[in-house]
Amino acid sequence: MATVIRLKRGGRTHAPYYRVVVCDGRTRRSGRVLDEIGVYHPCARPEPRVEIDKAKALTWLAKGAQPSTTMRNVLSKQGVLAAYHEGVSAEDVAKAEAAETTAEAAPETTPEPTAEAAPEAQPEGEGK
Repeated sequence: MATVIRLKRGGRTHAPYYRVVVCDGRTRRSGRVLDEIGVYHPCARPEPRVEIDKAKALTWLAKGAQPSTTMRNVLSKQGVLAAYHEGVSAEDVAKAEAAETTAEAAPETTPEPTAEAAPEAQPEGEGK
């Protein structure tokens, strides 16, 4: 089966959005889908929104899925094709994304000094 990474259109007239899907190359545009790997909103404001699961995209590229011309451009702008050509595995990408989300979820906090730990020094000669 020839698998293809392509866009599946949704939305309304003059306001499209697309789902990035993997499907059999012989099916119609909005036919049966093997996997959904992201979304693409070209009309989103202030700029187009692209959300692609890089691990899934790399997995399907490694299995032999061929991206359409539009998806090839989108994947290259997201850095997925560069990672694929460098030989980065989907597991490495998944681990890196998990590390990023844990770093974002736990912001660095510095302990605030307490009044007991750092008493204020009073200059000599000044009293109460």
